Amino acid sequence: MLNGPNLLTLFRILLVPLLVVALLTKFEGKEYVALGVFLLAALTDVLDGYWARRKRQITRLGKLLDPAADKILMSAAFISLVELNVAPAWMVVLIVARELAVSALRSFAAADSVVIAADFSGKVKTAVHTVAVSVCIIHERLQDLGAEDPSWLVPAVLWASVVMSALSGLDYFIRYGKLVLVREAA
Repeated sequence: MLNGPNLLTLFRILLVPLLVVALLTKFEGKEYVALGVFLLAALTDVLDGYWARRKRQITRLGKLLDPAADKILMSAAFISLVELNVAPAWMVVLIVARELAVSALRSFAAADSVVIAADFSGKVKTAVHTVAVSVCIIHERLQDLGAEDPSWLVPAVLWASVVMSALSGLDYFIRYGKLVLVREAA
């Protein structure tokens, strides 16, 4: 079960405390360090799935662990951005609530030996979140990098994250909610 792709997923989880420390500790260039750690973690998400499919090492553990690792990474990043006063708490609550709701749906399904793997809307949501967190981490340095007026970027990417979270959450519950309803009726 602990094959290469699953170990890469575990590595992503282990990068989360390093990301939080880089975000919340004051030192010169912390934005670049935090962005590097975050993007490395995000890259492992792409690589573990590719590796598992390419080498036919898809496991039930991987199908469950990969979405959990994504949720841990994104939730920690977004919560840290609230602490830094970059992201409004209400937006992050909505984003994290979607993550918890879909996790609960997966738990109900898993109790009946059904694995709900990440689907297209979940992958798009993850991509939007990755862009949003990256922009939020580096937003203070964007003018240094040549952006004229980057002040509109943070609200735009955060709204995109909230909207995509809602759409993806609805998609999961419309498609898989019957698993919960059928189980509760029995």
